[in-house]
Amino acid sequence: MRKWLLFFAVVVVVFALLATWTRQPNRKSVAAQDFLLPDLQGQAVRLSQLRGKVVMLNIWTTWCPPCRKEMPTMEALYRRLRDADFVMLAVSQDVDGHKTVLPYIKEGGYTFPVLLDVRGEVGRRYGVTGYPETFIIDRQGNIVHHHIGYNDWSQPAVEQALRRLIAEGVWEWGSGREMRGEHSPLTPAAAQ
Repeated sequence: MRKWLLFFAVVVVVFALLATWTRQPNRKSVAAQDFLLPDLQGQAVRLSQLRGKVVMLNIWTTWCPPCRKEMPTMEALYRRLRDADFVMLAVSQDVDGHKTVLPYIKEGGYTFPVLLDVRGEVGRRYGVTGYPETFIIDRQGNIVHHHIGYNDWSQPAVEQALRRLIAEGVWEWGSGREMRGEHSPLTPAAAQ
């Protein structure tokens, strides 16, 4: 009788651990903070109005070398996913706003949406520690991934992970312990 009780207790513990383990990704998601910013054409964009789509929110500046290096990889990803339920928002934290950002975007031939945040509001809300930082937001408006520093967003593994998030609502990319890439401080070296 004791053996059966012990066996039953072990089975209950194993099932409890499995249930906790399978729910773990949901506990990690955090609601993305809403914001309202103008794009380069002066149109207002509110993050909460994009619910139902997967959003890649990239926070950057024109003076940040890793940001500049990352932009072509973002464009490649955007061109492959722009017809899916996917939105890329590149939020510039440049204090000069339109005057600085528009020439840079035109020169690079970038076609993804760029928002202007001259007061750094989004960076503060999201706890950004430097540039670039990227947040992947699911259809329900939850942050499912936060990447600090440069990343090659054109990697096939990134596209596959985003397509799975779009189709199935599941985010799986890397081990969660990816190496942090190049990262610039919040203010340009000249201003420090």
